[in-house]
Amino acid sequence: MSDHRYTSDIAFTPAVKAIQARKGSRAAYARMENGNGWGDTITPDLAGFIAEQSSVFLATVNHEGQPYIQHRGGPPGFLRVMDAHTLAFADYKGNRQYISQGNLGENAKAHLFLIDYRNRQRVKIWGEARVVENDPALLASLMPEGYSARGEQVVVFRVTAWDANCPQHIPQRFEAAEVQQWLAERDQRIKTLEAELAALRGDQRLRN
Repeated sequence: MSDHRYTSDIAFTPAVKAIQARKGSRAAYARMENGNGWGDTITPDLAGFIAEQSSVFLATVNHEGQPYIQHRGGPPGFLRVMDAHTLAFADYKGNRQYISQGNLGENAKAHLFLIDYRNRQRVKIWGEARVVENDPALLASLMPEGYSARGEQVVVFRVTAWDANCPQHIPQRFEAAEVQQWLAERDQRIKTLEAELAALRGDQRLRN
């Protein structure tokens, strides 16, 4: 049973709070703790943000305390909200190292980091994760429709706390498909304007 007084105590340990006090930010975070604080349930706003993401980083730690970060991606919505406290995604077949799965077998504590470069937003989610094998129905329900990846198993993530960061220092980037669409729309607009200009010039010649 956790003895955390505030949801953010999952990250703001006594050591962290001591540094915050020494560097002058503790008072502001104390106000945050006594106000709205960090979330511990998946709100509609958070669910909406998650549904738009095509990328997530999963952090795990083994029994020696060695951290590991693994990237997972897919079409928007591949990371699914199951209920107010649970996320899940299909784990596709890859290089078959199974480091994250091994770590979770030793230590269920995990972290998800989501970053939206286009809108310069990021969300940090603390919790516990487990790997579900041999559940074809669950795996099939989480496989994105029409996606070519081969699902192998499922990662289920139980949310303990989450926090949304400010956009400071996040570079603004766009998906290649978005840029291609914008360029195609620009090129079509140029063609339309060129055709209109040519028609106007033709009308002018007729008048002369």
